[in-house]
Amino acid sequence: MIKRYLLAAAFAALLMPAVHAQPKTTRIVVSFTSGGPVDAVARTLSEQLGKELGRTVLIDNKPGANGAIGAVDVMKSAPDGSTLWFTSVGAAAINSSLYEKLPYDMQRDFVPVSLVVNNVELLVAQQGNPAKDAAEFVAATKKRAEPTPMGSSGTGSIPHLAIEQLADSSGAKLLHVPYKGAAPAITDLMGGQISGFFGDVPGLLGHLQGGRLKALGVASGKRHPSLPDVKTLEEQGIKGVDTNNWYALFAPAKTPPDVVAAINKALRSTLADPAVREKLLKTGTEPVGSTPQELAAIQKRDTEKWAKLIRAKNIRAE
Repeated sequence: MIKRYLLAAAFAALLMPAVHAQPKTTRIVVSFTSGGPVDAVARTLSEQLGKELGRTVLIDNKPGANGAIGAVDVMKSAPDGSTLWFTSVGAAAINSSLYEKLPYDMQRDFVPVSLVVNNVELLVAQQGNPAKDAAEFVAATKKRAEPTPMGSSGTGSIPHLAIEQLADSSGAKLLHVPYKGAAPAITDLMGGQISGFFGDVPGLLGHLQGGRLKALGVASGKRHPSLPDVKTLEEQGIKGVDTNNWYALFAPAKTPPDVVAAINKALRSTLADPAVREKLLKTGTEPVGSTPQELAAIQKRDTEKWAKLIRAKNIRAE
């Protein structure tokens, strides 16, 4: 009788839905240094996200190798919701085309959780530049004998790819000058060593408000709420500059769907929180959120889009 009871209990247990032990903390690995724009967004979310999840959320910065160090750390972690990867479009959708070999594979090693924010690229110039907008900037490049130098935050970065798109779509004569990060490029722009720069609005807003740089055009389908008077490139007759340096959250492969769904729900509630939303918008970044399926589609689309441009221009990581 006892044996039959034990067998029946074991069989019933198999039929019950899986119940996953809740981790006491969730570690969000950020593939960039502390104090940078990706880190700032992660830290803005962490407290409220912890409340939504009912646990402590810790931010762990793992910079290096263009995001690969953070990626490898997460992909080797337990798939139980205790470790997540927060990264930008570069590591998630561009690296696979820039590097011959990567220690991680987005399809094999990760599952999408949610898009978090969109970051619009903005074309800026030094205050002394006579161009009033992007159209005048492009026209001026065509009149010069030598290509106009434009800086980027690095080879294969979104700002670099935006420069390539601008040249292709407008016929502008441009010379790409790669820097190790946005900060030195902006410094040289203000100093007149380069003539233009594409960058995320959050990283440029302070310079614009301080009168150190001027905005020439937004590389987006609509104007930016923080810069309502700055026309889009498309409004200025320049089509085909389609850049979005989105940030998103991923989990290790084999993380159970119900765990991913719970984190997605908590994150979307966090992004809807008025205080969190206001803080993000104030910095110039747009909170968006998505389903895991929507993020997967965006990641696939952008991987294909940037791969096509990178192949056409024969761009390789330095």
